[in-house]
Amino acid sequence: MNLPHVEIPGPEGILVITPARFADARGFFSESYSRAVFQQIGVPCEFVQDNHSLSRQRGTVRGLHFQLAPFAQAKLVRVLRGSIYDVAVDIRRDSSTFGRHIAVDLSAENGRQLFVPAGFAHGFCTLEPDTEVLYKVDVPYSRDHERGVRWNDLVLGIAWPVTGREAVLNDRDRQLPLIGNLDDDS
Repeated sequence: MNLPHVEIPGPEGILVITPARFADARGFFSESYSRAVFQQIGVPCEFVQDNHSLSRQRGTVRGLHFQLAPFAQAKLVRVLRGSIYDVAVDIRRDSSTFGRHIAVDLSAENGRQLFVPAGFAHGFCTLEPDTEVLYKVDVPYSRDHERGVRWNDLVLGIAWPVTGREAVLNDRDRQLPLIGNLDDDS
């Protein structure tokens, strides 16, 4: 069994996972997910749903999103085409790393994946046009439990690869609250 390469960049629970690739003249083969292997490397989830997004323009920002308990989601994020600047922000109020974030470049080429445990807001910015992202979640989507944090909140200190003028966002994400204004139930 070939275990994927795992980085633990912090905050607690975040993992950057690079599955092994076996290349030859035809291309490559990679086992992108195996429940047994991922449990062995510290991903305790049983995923129940896959989500797939296509962003047509470079600079598209999606997020920072999360769901409230009992629908809080862990995610396993990977890129099928293109590349993203992927961000997870610790929003666990009792955590010593509350408000801290991790940012990592994920691409179809590098094959890296980001495991984001429940209790984090997640979002990304596309670095190339026509970028496709696939992410697994361990709890189904619930509109009533969906929340978010504004992507460019200065308190978070995220070095996004686009400015506010360049970012392609939907109205909902543009109007998300700052982390200091999250409700007590967030």
